[in-house]
Amino acid sequence: MSQEFDLVVLGGGTGGYVAAIRASQLGMKVAIVEKEKLGGTCLHRGCIPSKALLRSAEVFATLKESDKYGVLAGQVSYDFGKVQERKHSIIDQLHKGVQYLMKKGSITIFEGFGRVMGPSIFSPQAGAVRIEKENGDQEMIVPRFLMIATGSRPRTLPGLVIDGSQVVTSDEALEWGELPKSVVIVGGGVIGIEWASMLGDFGVEVTVVEYADRILPTEDEEVSREMARLLKKRKIQVVTGAKVLAESVEKREGMVKIQAETANGVQTFEAVKILVSVGRQANVENLGLEATEIKVEKGAIVVNEHFQTAESHIYAIGDVIGGLQLAHVASHEGILAVEHMAGLMPHPMDYSQVPKCTYSRPQVANVGWTEKEAKAKGYEVKVGKFSFKSLGKALIEGENDGFVKLVVDANTNDLLGVHMIGPHVTDMISEAGLARVLDATPWEIGQTIHPHPTLSEAIMEAALAVDGKAIHN
Repeated sequence: MSQEFDLVVLGGGTGGYVAAIRASQLGMKVAIVEKEKLGGTCLHRGCIPSKALLRSAEVFATLKESDKYGVLAGQVSYDFGKVQERKHSIIDQLHKGVQYLMKKGSITIFEGFGRVMGPSIFSPQAGAVRIEKENGDQEMIVPRFLMIATGSRPRTLPGLVIDGSQVVTSDEALEWGELPKSVVIVGGGVIGIEWASMLGDFGVEVTVVEYADRILPTEDEEVSREMARLLKKRKIQVVTGAKVLAESVEKREGMVKIQAETANGVQTFEAVKILVSVGRQANVENLGLEATEIKVEKGAIVVNEHFQTAESHIYAIGDVIGGLQLAHVASHEGILAVEHMAGLMPHPMDYSQVPKCTYSRPQVANVGWTEKEAKAKGYEVKVGKFSFKSLGKALIEGENDGFVKLVVDANTNDLLGVHMIGPHVTDMISEAGLARVLDATPWEIGQTIHPHPTLSEAIMEAALAVDGKAIHN
């Protein structure tokens, strides 16, 4: 007899295991099918390892300038092997934590590749799962509800072959034993800019080649311009409006070349490594979806506002449904999907309330709409902006580049968007997220007493600046 569960989750990444925990809290009998390690991309090949490397790079960059704080550190160097050891120790600790949570929730873990089956003797409706194990064995489990949370993988450009050595994605770069002397990064989005910042801080010669007319193209235009200015100040070359010619890749004598069409004609870029960072694609292949009514469009599974597929008892969340491919988005989607299964009727997710972060130096964070997006939606907007250069705590920290910007509906005073670039803004953005959820106005944010000296005062000052009342502008 095959085992039966209330919920089976395909994929033990952040979205999948969080959904499983919530289902367990609601009294469901839950199983996760995972072919690799619990924690998924975020824990093992994404958020956590990349931020660990970024932190080491930030510490190194700070020590190189320690004399400006009156701290004489002498000749500063780094041991990249120990940097990697620290990264792995963090991953291991968090992995053990996830395993503990699974035991605490009495969640059954099946190791293997899960494939969705159509109607069969095991189940009159699609959704039974065949688990294909590494040793060739197979097992069948039958859920009342099924959740597909299989995540995504790095995308590449057509014709640009990833060889894992000289032409790599972030997956391979995270495991480098030593840093190359030079890197060309194809793609100036969030991941590309994080890598550019980290590698630059470690002393690697970096060139960013971006197809759009600006890096961080989904950010507010003022934020993009400020980031480009600060990267160039750190000797990181940024080339925008560049169409990479995949067929032009040439490898020779430990170097690799690639060409791109730019406003100045065809340019050639050469480095020890090429890091391809052009987004991620959903893992929808070989899941058995063809045996179901589930629809896949533009490479992602189609769901409704409750994350149900065309098979109403089969849900999908996270990167596999496209949209905002962020760990915290997948987690929230998973919770809402499980609560919908349980009949709790949660409110549909408002993606305009999702905070988005870039963990470069300086950091970038936003929630809501950019000024351009708000105007395109028909809003008459007013803007409040405050520079970190005017903030005491930013001067104390030694990081005073950047600003906080509020985009506000001029007619209703509704907060439409908050955009930040500067020190520790990825920690500060949650205040703006709460303000959006509570429908706070700039006046209410400005009336909230912020402690001094803190970086968060920039949010208060930007809110006051909306109506020309900033104190320290």
